[in-house]
Amino acid sequence: MERVTPATDERVLVGYGGSDDAGVVLVRDDLALVHTVDFFPPIVDDPYDFGRIAATNALSDVYAMGGRPISALNIVAFPEDLDLDILAQILEGGASVARKAGVVIVGGHTIKDAEPKYGMAVTGEVDPRRIVTNAGAKPGDVLLLTKPLGTGVLTTALKRGAIQPKDMREAIDAMTTLNDRAAHAMLAADAHAATDITGFGLLGHAHNVARASGLRLVIDASSVPFMQRVLELIDAGVIPGGTRHNAETHAAFTVFAPNVPDGVRIGLSDAQTSGGMLISVHRERLNEIETALKESGTLAAVIGEVREGRGVEVA
Repeated sequence: MERVTPATDERVLVGYGGSDDAGVVLVRDDLALVHTVDFFPPIVDDPYDFGRIAATNALSDVYAMGGRPISALNIVAFPEDLDLDILAQILEGGASVARKAGVVIVGGHTIKDAEPKYGMAVTGEVDPRRIVTNAGAKPGDVLLLTKPLGTGVLTTALKRGAIQPKDMREAIDAMTTLNDRAAHAMLAADAHAATDITGFGLLGHAHNVARASGLRLVIDASSVPFMQRVLELIDAGVIPGGTRHNAETHAAFTVFAPNVPDGVRIGLSDAQTSGGMLISVHRERLNEIETALKESGTLAAVIGEVREGRGVEVA
């Protein structure tokens, strides 16, 4: 039997070749389906919050493509010797986010595992003529970020006892905030490209946009927002393993200005969970999208621009 991959199927509008946030499959001229999946072990102590964070994170990829999530399947790994009430709290956390997003959970799958894990496989819908990918940035575009950075550092700091649970409130609030309003503002302003910021950090995801668009992203380090205490913790040596690995990888394609502090360089590579969106929009639409984001209570940090060239520059 001949093996047919998604990349050879004309129905696949967005596949895995461009390192985009989700896959998109054409159904008819005015409808395409967005598919994504994400799950991971607990990053906070409270099971309900963990469920909310994991669900928000899974839905984010659909929003980043300009789509609307419509249904989800739970993905669960759970130890045999752990109280099932903990699992119930995780699932209720995920369900609460799904209800808020207007997403119906239609089932799922559970396996036994030594470590709990939770997430979702999500299906969304999008107008094929309005898909937003990471490949459409244009020279002269302005770059906006819709959530501050630092969730990786803060969750690691909590595990190490370097901060108290109360110090996680900003991060938990951010990680459980849907990117739906950011996506709405992005579409209204006809944004050229977008991606959500997750495990590869800001620089990693910026590089995906730069590479897919064939351009250079220039980031103003002083304009990038960080959560409280993040840079302080980095300077104290609280750096997640994933963030360190990111920073080493990102050095191959990132040019830093000499005045960018070491802590900021690490922070720009911090592995995020359920991060915000990086949006590339025409400069003439900047005021429009800034206003829409701010009116919806969403961060609208202008952090750079798109230029001719290749790679990522941090000034």
